[in-house]
Amino acid sequence: MTRMYVDAWDPSYGSSFEGGGEDGPASPSSAQVDTDVEVPAAEWAPIDAPPGRSAPDVVLLVDGVRRNDAGLWTQEEDGTSYAGLAASFAAGVVRCDLARGSAELVDARVGRGLFTASPSAGDVQAGSVRYQVHRVSGTGEASKLPAAVQPSLTALEIDISGMARDDREDLLVVDGPLRNRRHLPRTIGYVKTQQKQYLPAALTAVVTALRPGQRTPVFHLGTVWGGWSWYLRLPGGSGAPWSGIVRVECSPDLTPEQAIELAELSGVTLPRFASSAYKDPRAPQNLVPIAGLERRLRGMLGDARVLHRALTLAAARNRT
Repeated sequence: MTRMYVDAWDPSYGSSFEGGGEDGPASPSSAQVDTDVEVPAAEWAPIDAPPGRSAPDVVLLVDGVRRNDAGLWTQEEDGTSYAGLAASFAAGVVRCDLARGSAELVDARVGRGLFTASPSAGDVQAGSVRYQVHRVSGTGEASKLPAAVQPSLTALEIDISGMARDDREDLLVVDGPLRNRRHLPRTIGYVKTQQKQYLPAALTAVVTALRPGQRTPVFHLGTVWGGWSWYLRLPGGSGAPWSGIVRVECSPDLTPEQAIELAELSGVTLPRFASSAYKDPRAPQNLVPIAGLERRLRGMLGDARVLHRALTLAAARNRT
């Protein structure tokens, strides 16, 4: 009889895995994967946290949020027109002192931008808020402008991550893939939504066999932003094969031994931050400090309706 599970995530957030139903992510990745990094593929099995391994005293978690405030169009002197996107974004860092049992927001900043391919557009002053122009390359189709916001958000995350660190033994957890943040020391990327199938079926079975707190062996992804990676199951899932599964990654510039050390560290650190279904619609993958940080950052973005009206008035003034 086929067993069915309800994904613990609120459906308004999508799914913790995309496209694959009970068997997890269905879309296969074209990346070359080396699964013989930590142990030979034939010997893959769930790995427990090693005895005696403890979490670092200080864990920093960084995340960012973004919001599209308004779509705009320019009218150039030669009669051409370009799409524009006014967007707000914010990034912050939560410092968790595990030795003291405390957590605090140590830095949070907001950025605003007008993203467009228009050669003539300038900054937009919308009431007390200024949207700095970011000129995008190409023709600047409206559908591609939301993606143009991400580099500015990532740059903000990198900046505040460096400013917040004062402990040589800390661990920095980036919510999402590392991408161009892989140069940050003692840093792991935390991917809570599984969209690609990286492993062959025989090794995927090891992923779905993980118990809470267990991880897979480290493997290597040969993608543009490739690096060392592994899967980990958090406590509090529904019992479905992919429930509570996250993929963790670290910089390809590290040695295999350094990557394995970070994998062991993640296994004793991340599960303690897992969220509960009655508190978070994306439990257990949406870590508790990240959830609180996201709420704080979204509040810092301001009232979307007020900003939209201010942008509308600014555009009207620009036409007169």
